[in-house]
Amino acid sequence: MSVFKNGRLYHYEFVVDGRRHRGSTGTANKPEAIAEERRQRERLEKSYSQVLQEETHEQQRKTIQKAADEFLVDYRAKHRSASYAEYALGHVKTLLGDRLVVEITPKVVKGYQTARLKEKAGPKTINDEVMLLIRLCGDQGELIRATLRRDKALKLALPPSPGRPYSAEEKARMLEEAQKLRTPQMHAALALDLNTGLRDKELREIRWEQVDLVHKKALTVGRSKTDAGTGRVIPLNDTAIVALEAHASWYIERFGDCKPEWYVFAFGSPLPNDPTRPITSFKTAWIKVREKAGVKGRWHDNRHTLVTELAEGGAGDEVIMSIAGHVSRAMLSRYSHVRMEAKRRALDEIATRQRAADEKRKEDAERMGQDSRSAQLTAIQ
Repeated sequence: MSVFKNGRLYHYEFVVDGRRHRGSTGTANKPEAIAEERRQRERLEKSYSQVLQEETHEQQRKTIQKAADEFLVDYRAKHRSASYAEYALGHVKTLLGDRLVVEITPKVVKGYQTARLKEKAGPKTINDEVMLLIRLCGDQGELIRATLRRDKALKLALPPSPGRPYSAEEKARMLEEAQKLRTPQMHAALALDLNTGLRDKELREIRWEQVDLVHKKALTVGRSKTDAGTGRVIPLNDTAIVALEAHASWYIERFGDCKPEWYVFAFGSPLPNDPTRPITSFKTAWIKVREKAGVKGRWHDNRHTLVTELAEGGAGDEVIMSIAGHVSRAMLSRYSHVRMEAKRRALDEIATRQRAADEKRKEDAERMGQDSRSAQLTAIQ
């Protein structure tokens, strides 16, 4: 046995099969450190299958509360933001925190879904929570997943997307009202969002170094919600460029420069005052603009609007996904609200092409008949 103190905590060092092993015991209590050193040594002396069995057993004997807390430690280390997991597991811990992992069965999961529905939680929210709950259960979770999938109870059915695309008239009214605000920041943000489809966080955290208004006339997205979205390059159309140029002029008057590392939409209320920090929300200005323009909808519907307009304009799925940063066509279908007029126009075009083809066949048949008669008359003569 070799346990020694290094700084505040005890560490261990021993040799197994000719290899030296060192590590922290994670405790400043010597008896606990000795026990941890013994556990580590015994673990290395066992077979791999035994280790896996013991880890599985150990996980199953934990409470959901403890398993969730340990999961969040790992999640925070690997993700930029843990708010999604913290929120979802908060509800899991409230309802199931005292249960042991081994007690979680498909029946328990179904009961959890029912309890959350009674609390008026949305189906998507409940589905996210269940997926994390299953992950807490390790190998046991895979069996739960398979059983629920077989019973068609793994995920609750999602209602139609609440999003709606804005009409051209609604967009014009909102942009007009945004231009009347004290700063051009909201107008630039709204124009950019309607013409690029950026997610809220992507938009708020844009830096000037990501914007090229002169040469490429494009915007490079920073860290995104998905790997497919991170680093994508979106061309800027004339509307977006004009809005950003006006914003840049005001920005320089306000801060003296547009430094590459500064945020395009600066922090501060009621007026932006710190370009080294991003704006935290467009909510207050958005409510004013929407109410004065007489438009109902969400900020996220700007994104719905762009995807819908791209779909109506005939852009292919690959083009839309490269602009919006979607990772699947299933997700794309939730955003693309192709209007009835566009659907009717597309179907009418099919009928038009069919009529044209029918008329061409008739003309060809008549011409062939005339040629045949002409040939017969020539032969008689």
